[in-house]
Amino acid sequence: MDISNLSKVILMPHVSEKSVMIADNAKQQTFKVASTATKKDVKEAIEKLFEVDVIKVNILTVTGKQKVFGRTKGKRKNYKKAYVTLKEGQEIDLGGTS
Repeated sequence: MDISNLSKVILMPHVSEKSVMIADNAKQQTFKVASTATKKDVKEAIEKLFEVDVIKVNILTVTGKQKVFGRTKGKRKNYKKAYVTLKEGQEIDLGGTS
């Protein structure tokens, strides 16, 4: 997989209270990924982009919420989220601090 396709697999880091807690306790990072991404694609993309060793990848599809806007009913988009477990002693610095 070349570099141009890697950025299409990993869309952005998913930052929430739960993802920060999991990063501290279980040494896992959370990313929003393309809806067509597989575990193998995510593992390869993370290893090449961040130069770390990935042990395990868990992927889940988050269903969009039903919302009401005035009289109109709508639905938010579904998206895919990946939990990436890294090798002991490695981490991904998403903060950008040196």
